[in-house]
Amino acid sequence: MKQVFAWRSMLFVPITNDRFIQSGLKQPADAIQLDLEDSVALDLKAQARARVAEVSKQCHEQGKDVIVRVNRPWRHLVRDIEASVGPHVHALTLPKVPDAGFVRSVAEIIEEVEIERGMTPGHTRLIVMVEDAEGLHNMNEIAAAHPRVCAMIIGAEDLAVSLQMAVTPDSLYVPNVMAVAACRRAGIAPVGFVGSVADFADREAFQKTVERAAALGFEGAFCIHPSQVPAANAAFAPSAEAVDRARRLIKVFEEEKARGRWACTFEGRMVDAPVVKQAQRVVEKGEAFGL
Repeated sequence: MKQVFAWRSMLFVPITNDRFIQSGLKQPADAIQLDLEDSVALDLKAQARARVAEVSKQCHEQGKDVIVRVNRPWRHLVRDIEASVGPHVHALTLPKVPDAGFVRSVAEIIEEVEIERGMTPGHTRLIVMVEDAEGLHNMNEIAAAHPRVCAMIIGAEDLAVSLQMAVTPDSLYVPNVMAVAACRRAGIAPVGFVGSVADFADREAFQKTVERAAALGFEGAFCIHPSQVPAANAAFAPSAEAVDRARRLIKVFEEEKARGRWACTFEGRMVDAPVVKQAQRVVEKGEAFGL
């Protein structure tokens, strides 16, 4: 079984806003995502970069994994990489990824910086964002572009602009399911959900959205508001009851297998090898998140 993806909730925090940083650190998010992109005005980009080392260290000291979302234009991106690669930053989020070659070029720069700073090559992972028609066309190659890539997400708002479509569950369903398939083929984690990350005001609706995402195979989500974090954490980890049921199912199956039977009944439903694999995955996720 592959390793459980560690970040159920990745909470965006504008790196230039100390109040938001302090608020973010109080949330139960699995990772803090320091934003250098959309939430930072153009004239504040240099100031934002200058803060990454200090703020990432602060987050690390308070037990948070750190992701940094960088900018897309190369002139900004190279500076962002140089400012962000360090021992306290676990991953960079790459927006508007067009193709696999772009990912490989970014990975080459990251490796140069890691070596220059005495870090172990490969420390800095990548979360890739597919946000336009070109990226959607190249999604399979993007997901498998480089060993640093650990996850992929559909950027709903930008993709809708590129495809000239509305941001609705109908319009976003196919790209997101395609992303899940591409990620599974490449052995990385699909993150996200069918909807817009901007829809945070209705907490009950967001809870249903992330629960649906988990059922579709997603393993975590970006959050732009602290209120979204508990919902994401609950959706992308099994409940204690689900873990207990999975353990009992596995036990019954193993007992039947010892008698030479490779299928059995559990709680009125047939159980065979694929069902057991799903149950094992539930147990592994539960143990990874402390259940």
